[in-house]
Amino acid sequence: MGRLIARRSVRRIGPEGSSRRVDALAVEEPLELRVGGRALAVTMRTPGHDVELAHGFLLTEGVIGSGADVRDARYCDSQDADGRNTYNVLDVGLASGVPAPDPGVERNFYTTSSCGVCGKASLDAVRLRTRHSPADDPVRVAPALLATLPDVLRDQQRVFDRTGGLHAAGLFTAEGEPLVVREDVGRHNAVDKVLGWALLQGRVPAHGHVLVVSGRASFELVQKAVMAGVPVLAAVSAPSSLAADLAQECGLTLAAFVRNGRMNVYSHGSRVLAPAKRDSTQPAPTSHTVGIV
Repeated sequence: MGRLIARRSVRRIGPEGSSRRVDALAVEEPLELRVGGRALAVTMRTPGHDVELAHGFLLTEGVIGSGADVRDARYCDSQDADGRNTYNVLDVGLASGVPAPDPGVERNFYTTSSCGVCGKASLDAVRLRTRHSPADDPVRVAPALLATLPDVLRDQQRVFDRTGGLHAAGLFTAEGEPLVVREDVGRHNAVDKVLGWALLQGRVPAHGHVLVVSGRASFELVQKAVMAGVPVLAAVSAPSSLAADLAQECGLTLAAFVRNGRMNVYSHGSRVLAPAKRDSTQPAPTSHTVGIV
């Protein structure tokens, strides 16, 4: 965990008084992504799985559509004060015949770890046309199984256990098998790492899969799922109105507040199988129940 966790001395204060201790923090460093030697974006990320991150980013921005579109990826010479490589600049070479990124993809200022859309020229620029539409995906998922996936995701958040400071994303089969889990200080980076892994493993389009995220469902995360052909996105927390609108428009099943055995389904709910009929003598749930749209 060398580059994932940093240790800092802190003064802990509580009802019992104060004391000195060493705390573990999630590492956050900039990654400059270049394509063909030209700077494309800078994102604040947790180091590790950078090649996956680059592939996922380029996929979800519409630059590439398959792993064959990338010729190579290599770290450039980026040195710290002691002359050591920082591994914070990654240059991706596109395969012959793959066009360079459209100028509209370029981000004029760096992406922060909390917001990946901020650098876009306009809202229209992020409504990308996917090569892998999930609209016709026939996959069906049982709600009882779907409700368990955030707990499976949480159980694999090893760096979060040490620091409490990371988002997570995971790709699952419709039967609930976890294929890959990635953590990052940026929720969009965690998703890019997962989708980059899927691309490199030949699993894009990700038909028949479920993408699970540890926080809220933003517009950008829905966009990323759609660009990779993921048919179901499940979030532990709330969606935004724009995320729900985009999911409905693009044929993505969006489930949110997936926790404690309950969820809200905001779009294309036919993929979430109807739960068993509840005994009418039992009290009805009061909030965050399954809704089929």
